Amino acid sequence: MTRPTIVLVHPEIPGNTGAVGRTCVALDMELVLIHPMGFTITDKRVKRSGLDYWPHVRLAEFPSWEAFIAARNPRDDQLFLFEEFGPRSFYEPDYPADAILVFGRETKGLPPELIASHEGRLFHLPMRSDVIRSLNLANTVSAVAYQALRGKL
Repeated sequence: MTRPTIVLVHPEIPGNTGAVGRTCVALDMELVLIHPMGFTITDKRVKRSGLDYWPHVRLAEFPSWEAFIAARNPRDDQLFLFEEFGPRSFYEPDYPADAILVFGRETKGLPPELIASHEGRLFHLPMRSDVIRSLNLANTVSAVAYQALRGKL
């Protein structure tokens, strides 16, 4: 069965990546990490957050976004990029079974050149409070992953 893929571009916090990996195991999704990262994958904080599930993560790593695109050659309608200022809500799209859900680093989001090359594929998670800028990366990934699988679980 085809499932969406989670892509973290330049993640900085090992605990978030570990928690995202755990979500990927729960939902049978692949986790793709795009370098550079703010830690090494062998960092014990990654494994602590992923608990004993980390060995079950279907993990792929790429040295750059360009290397990922060259290797995977995704269709435009597969790509869903998430940013706090994305013009469309993550509730809007019908996610294909092979969706690629892309998230940026915790402090700066996605690189500007990546955003510029995929402007029509930007989404955000709506928030009711105007005091909050963004959610924790692991929480955001979980919300999006479950929305992408809505009605498909």
